[in-house]
Amino acid sequence: MIEKKINIFICILFIILCAVQLRSQADCVLGVGITDDETLITIFQMNEMQQENLVNFGAELKYRNEILNNQLENITQRHPQSTPTELGQLADKYKAVMDSMQMIQAFIDKKVLRLFNEKQYELYLSLCKEASRSPFIVVPKVYSDSIPSKD
Repeated sequence: MIEKKINIFICILFIILCAVQLRSQADCVLGVGITDDETLITIFQMNEMQQENLVNFGAELKYRNEILNNQLENITQRHPQSTPTELGQLADKYKAVMDSMQMIQAFIDKKVLRLFNEKQYELYLSLCKEASRSPFIVVPKVYSDSIPSKD
């Protein structure tokens, strides 16, 4: 009986993870906090202010995800799992936390994208197109040092 419940739980968990993975493939994420900062800095040729914000936003993401990971741990340890209904409820709660993680990742990535100048953002759009992903739409920042002077 316990083996059957474990199999049901594993199946539900697998279905949720597959759904999250398929949905996340549609977005063109930068992967702040996942992708090495140096890689992003090099690819997008970030200035010092952008680099500093990248590090800070990565730390913010890590902090928020730690809280959500604690929630996941509490859910799996404390939620009853003796019936298929309870396992379904557990899966729903688990999915809600995973959705929150995905939303936070998108939020942080958009914060970084808003710091991009027009050329950096165009590179991002180009990379997204190559990867057949949907880019996040933001308005690139205009830096005073990138505006040609009218002499």
